[in-house]
Amino acid sequence: MKLKNVLIVVKDIRRSARFYHDLFGLDLVLDNDGNMVLTEGLVLQEEKYWREFLGKDIVSESNACELYFEESDIEGFVEKLEKYYPSVQYVNRLMTHSWGQRVIRFYDPDGNLIEVGTPM
Repeated sequence: MKLKNVLIVVKDIRRSARFYHDLFGLDLVLDNDGNMVLTEGLVLQEEKYWREFLGKDIVSESNACELYFEESDIEGFVEKLEKYYPSVQYVNRLMTHSWGQRVIRFYDPDGNLIEVGTPM
């Protein structure tokens, strides 16, 4: 068995697809009526369908998991983030951990936690 995809819940699937394309270069692989598969195995699921499937509320900014990306040009990424999404909500701006890795954490437009760090 292998892990095939990671699915996140979003309110506006087109806005989210644009966000992940603008910042991370993820492209559309499959558009299936409220469910989009992007390159690198990220799946966007519209909240209204997810709520129907589960019968439960969606908790934004739950901080229970994060999407982790690596970027060697972290300063360039921060510039791109600030240019394209100046109102992004930060968890922490660019910082350096005690082990030397530089990271930034923020939420996507739907409150999904993202971390971008330099390669270890």
